[in-house]
Amino acid sequence: MSISKILLACGIAMASLSLSNAHAAVETKPAAKKTVKKPAAKSSKAKKAVEQPVVPKEPNPEEDEPVITDSNVVEFDCELGNKVSIYQNVSDDEHIALRWKKRLHRLTRVGTTTGAQRFENKLYGLIWIGIPAKSMLLDSKLNRQLANECRNAEQLKPVALTETPHDSATTAVQ
Repeated sequence: MSISKILLACGIAMASLSLSNAHAAVETKPAAKKTVKKPAAKSSKAKKAVEQPVVPKEPNPEEDEPVITDSNVVEFDCELGNKVSIYQNVSDDEHIALRWKKRLHRLTRVGTTTGAQRFENKLYGLIWIGIPAKSMLLDSKLNRQLANECRNAEQLKPVALTETPHDSATTAVQ
């Protein structure tokens, strides 16, 4: 027998041996055990946490719906069929309650240099701006208009043109 045949026979024997060992290892490998969690015993700490009374949170005027009893209400009709209602107490000119999409929000006056009325609710990002001709509702968090061209009944009345003395003099000359 030649050396090459002996080496070939040894190689085949070793390969078959390693295959049989691998197969035997797979068969003898123990099956994975299922772990079963036992419910933890209830500790006295858990019982104490349940027994403690729930403390109510402090009221937040920006988050809680404002009370609108004894308030004057002004209804605004806006473009695209939107409606806004403003509730204001005569005794409190620093706050308004604004009804938008079935929700009542409390807004606080912010000073302006232009004379426009500006009210904000920073929690919800609402801004109400009112000028003599119209008002608008903005969303400062999404940087967009929610309602524009909002007018109340007084602002919807047609403006009556008054004649100035200069106009009547010009009309008489013609």
